[in-house]
Amino acid sequence: MDNLERFDASAMDDGRYRLLVNAVTDYAIFMLDPEGVVTSWNPGAQRFKGYEASEILGENFSRFYVEEDRRAGLPRRALDTAAREGKFETEGWRVRKDGARFWAHVVIDPIRGPSGELLGFTKITRDLTERKFAEETLKRSEEQFRILVQSVTDYSIFMLDSEGHVSSWNLGAERIKGYLREEVIGEHFSKFYTPEDLEKGEPQRAIETAAREGRFEKEGWRVRKDGTRFWANVVIDAIRDENGAVIGFAKITRDITERREAQRAIEEAREALFQSQKMDAIGQLTGGVAHDFNNLLMAILGSLELVRKRLPDEPKFTSLIDNAMQAAQRGASLTQRMLAFARRQELKPEPVDLPTLVRGMTDLLQRSLGPAMSIETRFPLALPSVQADTNQLELSLLNLAVNARDAMPEGGVIIIAARAETVSGASQNGLAGGAYVCLSVTDTGEGMDEATLSRAMEPFFTTKGIGKGTGLGLPMVHGLAEQSGGRLALKSQKGKGTTAELWLPVAQRAAAPASDDEQPPTLENSREVSRLVVVAVDDDPLVLTNTAAMLADLGHTVFEASGGRQALSILRRESVDLVITDQAMPRMTGTQLADAIRAEWPALPVVLATGYAELSSADTVHLPRLSKPFRQDDLMRAIADALAANRRRVDR
Repeated sequence: MDNLERFDASAMDDGRYRLLVNAVTDYAIFMLDPEGVVTSWNPGAQRFKGYEASEILGENFSRFYVEEDRRAGLPRRALDTAAREGKFETEGWRVRKDGARFWAHVVIDPIRGPSGELLGFTKITRDLTERKFAEETLKRSEEQFRILVQSVTDYSIFMLDSEGHVSSWNLGAERIKGYLREEVIGEHFSKFYTPEDLEKGEPQRAIETAAREGRFEKEGWRVRKDGTRFWANVVIDAIRDENGAVIGFAKITRDITERREAQRAIEEAREALFQSQKMDAIGQLTGGVAHDFNNLLMAILGSLELVRKRLPDEPKFTSLIDNAMQAAQRGASLTQRMLAFARRQELKPEPVDLPTLVRGMTDLLQRSLGPAMSIETRFPLALPSVQADTNQLELSLLNLAVNARDAMPEGGVIIIAARAETVSGASQNGLAGGAYVCLSVTDTGEGMDEATLSRAMEPFFTTKGIGKGTGLGLPMVHGLAEQSGGRLALKSQKGKGTTAELWLPVAQRAAAPASDDEQPPTLENSREVSRLVVVAVDDDPLVLTNTAAMLADLGHTVFEASGGRQALSILRRESVDLVITDQAMPRMTGTQLADAIRAEWPALPVVLATGYAELSSADTVHLPRLSKPFRQDDLMRAIADALAANRRRVDR
């Protein structure tokens, strides 16, 4: 009874196993005999191999292998391995009934009898084609990504482990940082930082921030393999596993040195434009004020001079008038500096030999600077002449030398030097392309900080004590340089002295020595001018009255006109010998009046009186000039010049 029950139970288990195997459709489960002949076949095998049981039972399982595997003896080797080692497991291509291939995961187990003899094999196959394709796709994607990252040369892209050691390296990193892959893998990324950043712990702070916040981004200096520095934009992203733990970092670095330099150049250009606009606005204001101030000084000086002549020789009165005239002259000097800054002074540019000019000023410079100062000059043997107004250039050089002296209260050495330079294109100082001479004055004094240096050329700005400077010295030199087609450049550092560079254009012809053949009219010759009929033209009543009074005092007959049309009306009814006219007048300027006079009365001389360079030299090439404010002696010389020039013109 017990044996029968055991037999029934065994038969029942076999039935259950068969039902279980036949119910599986995701796996091919079948039996092989010791030679590999199929002896059983489940629905799963039928589903993805394509064979009915009747078609495959009794056939060798090698027919499921691809041709190349059969030629290599892989089916037999699989069975032998399973028999020898107790199991064979592999993945590979297999063939369906219709010839299509699929990727299979295969397990072969040996079946042995009670005494250990080999009875056959169980073979379980799973179709992993979809997974295989997904893996292949992922692999291709990863390979493409790797190729992409490696081919990027504008960005340094590499990986760090959780401690900051380099674990990958692309071509961009090699190009930007200079290290080969084998030189840097395993090294800590801190080697790319500057010593000052290392001292501050920047590398560790960067990865700690990335780990804490997920991302770190910053710009700063980095160091290449050769020790040179570049300005970098750095992004570090944390890489985490499925549990959120940081397992490394992705680091992207871009060399933006050129962009930074370009941005800085734009900012410098914007600042230069702002400074230029500010200085131009100040210059416009200063020039306008100086022009009106000139007219006031004109009336004051002229009136004081006439009163001085009419007063009895009483020292008590004459000293007061002389004092007032000296004050007015100082005002005129101040006005000239304001006009120089505004680039509205009247210049007489000519070729100037700088070494000769400086030698001629040596005594004046030494007396002005005092015994505590010594002057050194450094000029090359051959130096081209510059195109400039000699008198204004001397005044500018004196101003620069005095500034240098004031910067060295304990005494020192002032170096006056010059060199020829050629500027190609627009330079950093804003000079147009061409040939220049740079005249420099250098001291070893206190120097200026950046804030002071940025304002040094503004009018009325001074670091000197109250009453020790007008703040117009450097602005005057700046204005002269600009008006002459050059530029004033200041270089200074606090505690390291200052160098003022006056850049002037090279003259087209060399400076000629002064000739004795052409001498300006002397005051004595000017007094010999016969009595004339003169039309004085000015829209400012004070100036007009003053000019007429000085002319009348010289014995001339004067007709006053407040504008060009009134002057023409006088000329049409009176016999006139000379016209003296202001330039800046409404409705008709002085040059327009001169043109109208030349058209009707070609032989009539005209003197143009002006307080600043309102015109180009071409506009007034045939007009004698009288600079405001002028005194009676200046007026006499201008009349004599005009008459002499008119005679020469008529004679030709």
